[in-house]
Amino acid sequence: MTTWQLVRVIAGAFILLSLALGIPGSPIFHSAWWLAFTAFVGVNLLQSGLTKWCLMETLLRKLGVRAGA
Repeated sequence: MTTWQLVRVIAGAFILLSLALGIPGSPIFHSAWWLAFTAFVGVNLLQSGLTKWCLMETLLRKLGVRAGA
């Protein structure tokens, strides 16, 4: 996988997990504050789309993941 693919997989997993932990009807509900993490991931996706720079992609490159085309 390339960095841009992994960024989307990680962001999707973070969103789904934080929703599962933050929505009261969920069987693994922990706290509604997890919804703030969902918003944080969404804001970062929006920022990376507008600025063409993503911190997660930079971190993945430093860890040796192949850059996307």
